[in-house]
Amino acid sequence: MKFEVDYISFFVIQVDGEEGQGGKRCKHYQTLDGEDYAESELSSFLGGEFTKIAKRNAERNPKAEQVPTKIGRFAVEPGYDLDSNPNYNMFARLRTAESREAYIEHAEAMVQAYMDTSAIRGGAVFIVRAKHQQLFDEPFMFVLKCDFEQKIARITDERSLLNKVEMAINAKNMKSIMYPHMPEEGMLELWELKIHQSSHARYFEDFLKYVEYEKSIPEIMNEQVMGFVHQYIEEVYEEHSEAREKEVQEMEMWACSEQRELQEKWSPIQVMEASSILIEQKPDIEMKLKLGSMTVRALLADFGDQLHIAKLGNKYVVVLEGEGLSFDKGISPVELLHPEPLEHIIDRIQRKAEEELELV
Repeated sequence: MKFEVDYISFFVIQVDGEEGQGGKRCKHYQTLDGEDYAESELSSFLGGEFTKIAKRNAERNPKAEQVPTKIGRFAVEPGYDLDSNPNYNMFARLRTAESREAYIEHAEAMVQAYMDTSAIRGGAVFIVRAKHQQLFDEPFMFVLKCDFEQKIARITDERSLLNKVEMAINAKNMKSIMYPHMPEEGMLELWELKIHQSSHARYFEDFLKYVEYEKSIPEIMNEQVMGFVHQYIEEVYEEHSEAREKEVQEMEMWACSEQRELQEKWSPIQVMEASSILIEQKPDIEMKLKLGSMTVRALLADFGDQLHIAKLGNKYVVVLEGEGLSFDKGISPVELLHPEPLEHIIDRIQRKAEEELELV
């Protein structure tokens, strides 16, 4: 998958003081056409980056709330076309610019808009128009951002040994935007673009104010589970009662907590009925729980089938079952175990629990 550059504009952003708090300056260094770019050092510096960006996977509904790569969709009012979206128009003007001067003008406008985002850092910005000659006649737009690296030094000669580089950049942690989105080779989605940034950053999301992103799987699950919770509360508690209001408050606080404990409210059948609705929509939904210092990772579909949760005294017991048992990495004595019957383990756990109660 090879891209041929039509134009590339190179800008440098400098920020004084803390991120986004000091003065901000932007300088246009160069705009090269395809021939000049091929002969420049930029060609070797960015070599392979366009292909890497195009092939980078992104899910419309990511498995985590914070992911580095996202698919965004231009937002428009019902009944309006794409050209009513200001962010789309920025890319469209660059894609259709008929002269180098027009391209520079639109590239500068894009960088100026990017500079208005919060917590911006200094670095190099490349606005690139490139074509995939084998697949499409129309061009792609790539926006690349490299932050300045701090305390970089390079070896020079035997006398000075080290020479400090004040404004060094590299492509290792490059942020990027690709428009239009290419879900797979030979397909274009003009309503969508793909962004890649640090998972905690919001640079491009602040910049692209009129682009929307689908909810992550955890967000979707949270909403649906809270829907089940409110339905349960409506069925069990009387309307406008103190008990109902208290239950709503407790459950909303539970849902917002980073570390949540087992609530002990629903029966296994109720849990499995609610889970089945989520599993029907997405069979591979994951579930992760922590038992003391141990972490268990499974599918939500495993609960009640291969994963069971019980209580013995004041302690919780998690029972896992499966046809095979394998170990990773370093060898341990546990791998030599001849398993004892489950009944023996249950008896031992019960005796231990009884002994602990006698000591209380």
